[in-house]
Amino acid sequence: MSRAPRTEDRMAAQNRKALHNYFIEERLEAGIQLTGTEVKSLRGGRSQIVESYAAVHDGDLFLVNAYIPEYLQGNRNNHEPRRRRRLLLHRRQINKLIGAIQREGYTIVPLAVYFNARGLAKVELGLAKGKKEHDKRATAAKRDWARQKQRLLRAR
Repeated sequence: MSRAPRTEDRMAAQNRKALHNYFIEERLEAGIQLTGTEVKSLRGGRSQIVESYAAVHDGDLFLVNAYIPEYLQGNRNNHEPRRRRRLLLHRRQINKLIGAIQREGYTIVPLAVYFNARGLAKVELGLAKGKKEHDKRATAAKRDWARQKQRLLRAR
């Protein structure tokens, strides 16, 4: 059901801020419904998913507020940069995510947009709970200590 983007997958956008702001409980991979100019623009690598999230609308999951810039060589049929994009998941997965959002207070956060080995655009979603300010500080302190420990071991 879930897999992290592999090294041979071509990264189009990453959301590093999500790991700072949320506890990621579960990761899963979803397809994304795009138009032709969006695919070409994504391959350019200038898209952003930092402020985006997944929301439920009419029983389907949509990626909201993801920025994919207009394709420069596109014509009058170019896409809107911040339109809602449908996420392609199995019905059982969608129902599970909707239940987690409604009952347990989770958020669905996109962690990465990438092209898999077959050239299909995929989104790595994280089922996440928000961190409080003290949690963020504790995570930063833990990370700094691990870095300092590595330096000390290397110096020996």
